[in-house]
This record gives sequence, structure tokens and C-alpha cells, in this order.
Amino acid sequence: MSENKKKEAGNNASQPLHFSRNVFILADSTQATNEDSARLLPQKAPEMTFILGGLTQVGSVAGLPQEQPVFWVKVKPFLMDTQPVTTEAFGKFVQATGYQTEAEKFGDGGVFDEQSKSWALKKGANWQYPQGREMPKAPSNHPVTQVSWNDATAYAKWAGKRLPTEIEWEHAARNARNDRAIYPFGNDITDANQKYRANIWQGHFPDHNEVTDGFRFTSPVGFFGKTPLGLTDMTGNVWQWCEDWKSDYGTWIKGEKAEVQQEKAQRGGSFLCEPGWCHGYRVSGRSFSTPETSLMHVGFRCVRDL
Repeated sequence: MSENKKKEAGNNASQPLHFSRNVFILADSTQATNEDSARLLPQKAPEMTFILGGLTQVGSVAGLPQEQPVFWVKVKPFLMDTQPVTTEAFGKFVQATGYQTEAEKFGDGGVFDEQSKSWALKKGANWQYPQGREMPKAPSNHPVTQVSWNDATAYAKWAGKRLPTEIEWEHAARNARNDRAIYPFGNDITDANQKYRANIWQGHFPDHNEVTDGFRFTSPVGFFGKTPLGLTDMTGNVWQWCEDWKSDYGTWIKGEKAEVQQEKAQRGGSFLCEPGWCHGYRVSGRSFSTPETSLMHVGFRCVRDL
């Protein structure tokens, strides 16, 4: 990004603008500090992690156009689910409420077929059978998939939580300290022993998946360890629904709403992502789908206000 563009991104607002629930867009990063957040003590909650508030930059100069321009935000502290909602946890919600997902109502869900190398609506695919009835049932300790944004929102409301905003999600992925690394754990997707640190596609998508990480589809939550902040599955495995409607960052900086509200945001990438195709598992990666869409590689996690 050129210096002029950087200045333009920083000068779009002369005063902090209220953004969503817990975010303020800042024109100048020097106007605020982390002192207020640092004075707050974590509030314990089962299976949730305290996310310290503070300043962070959203987006990536080296990212895709939808990840630009980079801008500063101040985020209030919040609690985030340590891991994505699992099939077991979602099942308890269904059992307690009798809830029927949109995939169940429609009778199908989106499934990627490696043979035809294309997406199709698979009859019978739902949160219990993400790839259809003829395929194995979803493991209880894997992230739930084939849930729409509407389904995720219903679960969050039942649990006394909500979906994170995109900015909250990215702030948490940056370890709540404006870490500018590509991933929450650094700049390399493999460790010193060339072992993968996340469940992603290895090989050339969609032609060949080497399955070097051991998983062709979803993996157990937490299998690849935690981020420095203590969260699991912030890179790969499943995309995660966020609260926001699809919008470009320029619109956000101006404090405006998306002109056309058709798709909801997703973060984190999935087991289908590889650098030559989407590279969506980067901290700044973004994707979008309509709120009624259910897919085999999209799940969610929740947050709670303090």
C-alpha cells in the first residue's frame, strides 16, 4: 500500500466512531492506550477465554483487496469460546429446544465433492451428517458444521452469548496485542519439524490433497494446540460465522452500513483452504455466505460481553 493510501486510511475520520457493540474506529492510534483494559481482571466462565481489550490494526497491506485498507480500532474486552462449538454441544441445544436447522428444513446442505471437484447441494446433509446420510456421522468432538448463520445465532442466544464481530475475531486471532504475524502462532504454517500447525488442504486444490496433517475433513477441536492467548482452531479446520454483514473496510471507516446486506462474514479458513486457492486461514482472511447457507466446512464460536 502506498504512503498516500496509508494516510488516506488514517484520515477518513477525525473523531472515533462507534462501531458495532464493542469496537471504536480510531483516526489516530496515538489517541488511546491499553491502560483501561489492562486494569480489568478476567472474569471466569466455563470454556471461555478472556480477551483483553485494546488497540489493534485490522486488515493486511499484503492481503486481498477485501482485507484493505488497514485501519486502527479500539476493542473493549470480552469473553470468547475457547474452541468452536462442537457437534456434542450443538446436540445439547437441539435436545433442549427441539430446534431444527435450516439444512434439515431444506433437506440438503452444501458439500464439496473431491471426485467432481465442485460444490453441490447434498440431500440429507445436516449437522449430524455433514456429507450426507451415506457418509459417517459427525464426531462429537469435532466442530459442528452444516449450520447456517441463523442457526448459529439461535444457539448463541440460547447459550446467553452472541456471535463475534469480525473485528473482535481478528483482535482475538492477533492475540489481543496487535500481533502482525500471518497466523496467530507466527508466520509459518509448519513447525520446526515441518509438522502442520493447522488443519488445512495440503497439495493443489482441488486436484490433490496429500492429507499431511492427518485429516481430510474436520479435526477434533484443540488437536493442533492453542494460540498464545489460549484459543484453539483459529486457523483452519472450519470457517466461523461472525455477526457482520459483508462490507468493505472503506465503508466501515466512514461509519456507514453495507449498501446491500446479503451475506454474512466468516473468519478462520477451513480444511479446504490452501494458499493457491483461498489462503483464508490467515488472521486477516475473510469469506462470506448468505445467512441461510449451510456448508460442510463452516461452523462457529461465540462471545460474551463483560
